Amino acid sequence: MNIGLWYSKDTGMSLTDYAYADHAGCQDTRRSTSGSAQFLGDKLVSWSSKKQKSTAISSTDAEYIALSSAIALCCNNVQHSRAKHIDVHYYFIKEQVDNGIVELYFVRTEYQLADIFTKPLPRERFNFLIEKLC
Repeated sequence: MNIGLWYSKDTGMSLTDYAYADHAGCQDTRRSTSGSAQFLGDKLVSWSSKKQKSTAISSTDAEYIALSSAIALCCNNVQHSRAKHIDVHYYFIKEQVDNGIVELYFVRTEYQLADIFTKPLPRERFNFLIEKLC
């Protein structure tokens, strides 16, 4: 039996990443949790949820850390559990956008698929997101 993803000829092959971070969500350390979900076309191919290594001063900091982690994982064919380049995040993101390599779009909360990896959710919201990820 073979297991894999099947794509028809007319399927778009764009890579889409949903990245999110809760700000200071950990009660003990006040570190944020980053979550992301990567789709190739309409198929979920990777996801992650991880407490950030440092405490983010603002929600913007937490979001940048989450986004740089997601881009690093998408651009690197080898998954590293400890990727030191994730810490260098602010200018990396700006550089990628300036060079046209990455396009950033704001995703409203109700469509933020990475929410499921960052915080507890009400059952209805959890079920809605699970359906979108499958």
